[in-house]
Amino acid sequence: MFLEVKGLHVSYGDIEAVSGVDFYLEKGELVSIIGANGAGKTTILNCVMGIIPPKEGAIIFKGKEITGIPDFERARMGIRIVPERSRVFPRLTVYENLLTGFYRIRDREKFSERLSWLYEVFPVLRNRQGQLASTLSGGEQQQLSIARALISNPELLLVDEVSMGLMPKLVDQVFEILKRLNEEHGLTILLVEQNAYASLNISKRAYVLETGTCVLEGDAHELMSNPEVKEVYLGN
Repeated sequence: MFLEVKGLHVSYGDIEAVSGVDFYLEKGELVSIIGANGAGKTTILNCVMGIIPPKEGAIIFKGKEITGIPDFERARMGIRIVPERSRVFPRLTVYENLLTGFYRIRDREKFSERLSWLYEVFPVLRNRQGQLASTLSGGEQQQLSIARALISNPELLLVDEVSMGLMPKLVDQVFEILKRLNEEHGLTILLVEQNAYASLNISKRAYVLETGTCVLEGDAHELMSNPEVKEVYLGN
């Protein structure tokens, strides 16, 4: 098992945000966790990254329990996160933003190779590399946020609400990039999303979260045909 989360409980004071969630990813999978705003999706992602500690449960990455390991150590192990609302550094250029993600690669030549590859995947960033991030469109900033997480060649990419605040056309572009990264480059991706249709459409498997509890799981395209999912999350 590449990533396994067992019996995850997370509380904010007296409020339990996540209640006994279990899920897993195999290497090379793109898996979604869908649910309404406040369901606990971002909390789960932040737990996997080590940003917030769980009250109970275990997080196992490549056979090693990492539950008590800090976030920077997890980053060194190959786990990176794309936070919601892109969160780029607005006063830095595109190139400087990418440098901030330069975490695991020590060799300058390897960094140059990685940067060239990213510019092929995100050609708009090559054209904008000298611009301040604040001058980019919302879709371009989201691409920059993903590229920054990829610069150090992670093994597991955690993606938080990538569609938030984007126009439908830009949502399609960003999801197509995630699909290509998974299918063409074998990147393992855990995606949490309110946009159920877009996320299920590119995923292999998915979990449905309601008020901190996993209520459904299975093949993503089968879940798209599930009457409950269609009614509550797909609007039909």
